[in-house]
Amino acid sequence: MTRLLACESVTFWRDPVLADMEVLKATYVTHSFSRHSHEGYAIGTIESGAEAFTYRGMTYQAPAGTLVVIHPGEVHTGYAGQASGWQYRMIYPPCALVQQAAEELGLPAGQVPFFPQPVIHDRALVQKFQAFHLALEQGASPLERESRLLWLAASMIQRHGERRSPKPQIYRGAAIAVQLKTYLYDHYAEAITLDHLAQTVNMPPLRLLRLCRREWGLPPHQYLIQIRVQQAKRLIATGLPLAVVAADTGFADQSHLTRHFKRWVGVTPGQYQGGCYGERMKAEE
Repeated sequence: MTRLLACESVTFWRDPVLADMEVLKATYVTHSFSRHSHEGYAIGTIESGAEAFTYRGMTYQAPAGTLVVIHPGEVHTGYAGQASGWQYRMIYPPCALVQQAAEELGLPAGQVPFFPQPVIHDRALVQKFQAFHLALEQGASPLERESRLLWLAASMIQRHGERRSPKPQIYRGAAIAVQLKTYLYDHYAEAITLDHLAQTVNMPPLRLLRLCRREWGLPPHQYLIQIRVQQAKRLIATGLPLAVVAADTGFADQSHLTRHFKRWVGVTPGQYQGGCYGERMKAEE
């Protein structure tokens, strides 16, 4: 018989010692993450139940006792892999924190370690991750937090990582995608139309849609929402009122911001704001 998990709950904070790394401990049952990507890594362990997710063109199941690793910039989802939901601990380290371990292991400067298997079955590594996450949760000393993260990253790279070139080959389609991305970042708060976006890069709208899906894994409207959420996170961390953040990032109102923010980040803007100030923001539904 499948054991039902408790109601949905989430604890979120950012660690100022570790470059304001985002930290999450959550139980989700009905919550589902929209297709999205992260600027840094997403690393976590499933403690109960199972999480399912799509990633790099495939669907994966991560049962309890496994480690999940999502590479920076890779579009993925996240939802319950069984009716009872899943309980997990996550960290979202910036690339630089993982690259430090890679460089000390002798990889070239700027190398972005890649983990070909997003679901890792490695009991010792899972235990190492859990010990690190608990140290974060219990407010261990800066020295312990820094040491445990470096040791964890080095172990992951040595046991399950592979080398990837830090400078992928750029072709015309990729260059146009970069141009589109720059435009969206510069104008994210505006009402952008497909025709205007297509004119910006001198490309027919349908061809542009195909390009975005190929290069980003997302259509342009969803990528724009992701950028808005990212910018909202930055503004929320400054202490701005949430209604102002919503207006400044192109959302119709605060409820519109909250709906998309929760689907992308897994916590509400209010919970994120509290976590930015070192509080352990907890919520149950």
